[in-house]
Amino acid sequence: MEKEDFILFSGGATGAEAAFGENAERYGIEEVNFTFEGHGRVRERGLRFLNHEELKHGDVSLEYVSRLMNRRYTDSLKIRKILQSIWYQVNHAQEIFVVGEILDDKTVKGGTGWGAEFAKLCNKPLYVFDQKKNAWFRWSHMEWVESPAGDEPVISHVHFAGTGTRFLEDNGKQAVDALFARSFG
Repeated sequence: MEKEDFILFSGGATGAEAAFGENAERYGIEEVNFTFEGHGRVRERGLRFLNHEELKHGDVSLEYVSRLMNRRYTDSLKIRKILQSIWYQVNHAQEIFVVGEILDDKTVKGGTGWGAEFAKLCNKPLYVFDQKKNAWFRWSHMEWVESPAGDEPVISHVHFAGTGTRFLEDNGKQAVDALFARSFG
């Protein structure tokens, strides 16, 4: 597969999504950032504004998501739109890469967690770089399995999603940089 065949699906927000986008641009990878009017973003490359009808396609019961994630999502229009746009990222991708924190209940912290849970529901390859544990983990259908040093993930599907926390730490940025170097360097 040629680099020109790959597409990063993301949201263009500050933090992890910006790091994925910067790397995609550096390596000549196409970038599609799903967003909506009024949503903050730092990436302007490959913007794809979702209209109200498109957002409805990615709608999900906040009560269901709250139960699935063992936390409460408020019924605000902005939260709903963010979850809907994450649905587009995961739905278009063949594998998902996330930077964040894996919690004891096996979910990923924050709004990003919905993307990881949706990837699990869709049975898509899912990798999380846990900034607190400073390691990559792969979802193995029931458990998170740590990737041993030297066997970290590579981007192997032409359509992939890159998302994660707004609070990107140095080790998270280095993990995204190294992911792209292993995959396209």
